[in-house]
Amino acid sequence: MSNWYDAWADRYDERSAGVTADVRFYVGLAREADGPLVELAVGTGRVAIPVAQATGRRVVGIDSSPAMLAQARKRAVEAGVELDLREEDIRELEIEEPAALIYCPGRSLLHLPTWGDRRRCFERVAASLRPNGRFAWNALAFDHHIACAIDGQHADTGPGLPVPHTIHYSVSDNRIDMTLDDGGTGSLWWATKNEWLGLLDVAGLRLEALYGGFAGEPLDDDSREYIFVARR
Repeated sequence: MSNWYDAWADRYDERSAGVTADVRFYVGLAREADGPLVELAVGTGRVAIPVAQATGRRVVGIDSSPAMLAQARKRAVEAGVELDLREEDIRELEIEEPAALIYCPGRSLLHLPTWGDRRRCFERVAASLRPNGRFAWNALAFDHHIACAIDGQHADTGPGLPVPHTIHYSVSDNRIDMTLDDGGTGSLWWATKNEWLGLLDVAGLRLEALYGGFAGEPLDDDSREYIFVARR
């Protein structure tokens, strides 16, 4: 996965220029946290930098892509904030001091391919939180109608990717592959609401809130996004 993100790290910010609702949401959680802040899949620092600016605190950022981390370091210097950026696998999370908040924006947990991968991540998160510490993340709610409609399509740009790519939908694996014209494939594996709740259960975390939008909208049958907040 890191190779795929490495391939377009220098263009990632083109994709996220208009994405702000999730930033406000995670900044709000960070302001309420009394202790260390950790972002999983930190990427270019799109969320971590505003969090550091709003709280005046250092944010530990974990990512497996060296190129994305290089962009985050550059942007943090430009913004005058402190990020502790680490090239690591989020499934093997290890931090020196238990965190008050661990969060994973950008639907990045969908890149973990199996239940086992996600379980390992959630267990490491639980082990890395302070008592009553929070874990928050967001993920797309899968719509097979949309997946079928875009299967096989090529686009020069589009939602999520500002670079030429082709989409493939694997029905049996509940997976979307995005293959860049100049090389590299990234995949998303969907999970249902109950699968996410099951991961909380096996990791020993308890659900605090589940929203259908970043302004706190309730989750309903038409919601396109899951926004979870859990506590240790």
